[in-house]
Amino acid sequence: MPFDAATLVAYCFACILLIASPGPGQALVIARTVESDARAGITTAVGLQIGTLVHTVAAALGLSAILATSATAFTVVKYVGAAYLIVLGILTLRAAQRTAARESASAASAPTSASGATSTSVSTSASAPRDRRLLMHAVVTGILNPKVALFFLAFLPQFVHPERGMVLVQFLALGAILSILGVIGDSLVALAAGRLSGRLLANPRLAAWRERATAIVLIAIGLRLAFVART
Repeated sequence: MPFDAATLVAYCFACILLIASPGPGQALVIARTVESDARAGITTAVGLQIGTLVHTVAAALGLSAILATSATAFTVVKYVGAAYLIVLGILTLRAAQRTAARESASAASAPTSASGATSTSVSTSASAPRDRRLLMHAVVTGILNPKVALFFLAFLPQFVHPERGMVLVQFLALGAILSILGVIGDSLVALAAGRLSGRLLANPRLAAWRERATAIVLIAIGLRLAFVART
């Protein structure tokens, strides 16, 4: 066995404390939930944790060490990630403007119940592409965060025992445990946010404001990432 019981318990406890601490990931999950629904938040949580697995593999293969020792590599990845989030936030702001225009036109025309049923059908059929889009955005967001790579480089080795062998398997197992716990924790956050904001989500007039809030969160996380230091 690559791990003993004491190591696993200590690692899981440390993971739970890390997951419970508020951070940009939780902020993004909450924003997506408020913008759409709990499913969108859970999809975002899964995407972020796929990014976690990518960083786990990178740490296991020693690629994270490049970010730790090369200021240029760290800076490039940092600014690419920041630019991605800021551009995504700007696009979301534009989408909010279009949503506001649609809501104004809808309020003026007073749609019938039949048209409302059609809208629900379209929304349901469009949920799969939306989920894929949210998942992709979350995966890219998780991967393009060099601070996470450095965190894994410093955190995971504390629980790896080279003398037990299968070092790569140990890294992957620890990363998988953290990812699973992360999905569970962030999904609970999404479900709670979905219940608390249920009335807001049911009000179509607030759709544009929900998108604006999400855009602000994305831009804020991007700006935060742009000013992250290596140490």
